[in-house]
Amino acid sequence: MIGSVFRASALALGLMAGTLAQAGEFIVVQSTTSTQNSGLLDHILPAFEAETGIEVRVVAVGTGQAIKNAANGDGDVLLVHARAAEEKFVAEGWGVERLDVMYNDFVLVGPASDPAGVRGGSDIVAALSAIAEVEAPFASRGDDSGTHKAELRHWQSSGIDVSAASGGWYRETGSGMGATLNLAAGMGAYALTDRATWIAFANKGDLVIAVEGDARLFNQYGVILVNPEKHPGVKAEAGQRFVDWLTGADGQAAISGYTLDGQQLFFPNAK
Repeated sequence: MIGSVFRASALALGLMAGTLAQAGEFIVVQSTTSTQNSGLLDHILPAFEAETGIEVRVVAVGTGQAIKNAANGDGDVLLVHARAAEEKFVAEGWGVERLDVMYNDFVLVGPASDPAGVRGGSDIVAALSAIAEVEAPFASRGDDSGTHKAELRHWQSSGIDVSAASGGWYRETGSGMGATLNLAAGMGAYALTDRATWIAFANKGDLVIAVEGDARLFNQYGVILVNPEKHPGVKAEAGQRFVDWLTGADGQAAISGYTLDGQQLFFPNAK
């Protein structure tokens, strides 16, 4: 009788321990400041956590740093927006597979006074050329983020070497999008930003959207499970559940349902 009670108690304790272990399960997602600062992750992650019991801990940095962190094994999933760098990450074996998740676009913002005369345009390269010609202040993240990578591509297309202007009319913050927009607002500078962060940004001052609608401003996000063969500590099963959820019907609906001031910030496009 005593033995039976002991075995039953041991079984109950074992089940309780298993439940607690499951309840304490978490993954680390290396992601961007735009997904965090826009409020998207705060909106969608509770639904995933409620459905799976898996907590998601987010490290929000620039895309370049997020990729470096993931390559070092400091994360289970990568959610960023620099396709060429993402594909390189997978090709080098650090990630299992890259999948489209969602998109929005970049916009060029600037002071209402518009010293470069670009407001209302839809050609990002022409706008940057005009800014450089009059040496109007421009605030760059300068942090190897997805936004910074996109900005540099457009400067390259314009034929302008902004490194020669660094510290003059071209200012590199080395910071996230919010800090860069704060600098732009304070000094009356132009800046390239993703639209979601712009919509969520509260300290716009007299900054307005100057250029939008150029197809080259398309901003795609991808998700990648970090390769457990490279880093055995990766929580591959839980990480894959997050990838599957994010690219599945529930995650895509959660992304689509996130709005601010009546505006949808991200548009799901997982295949």
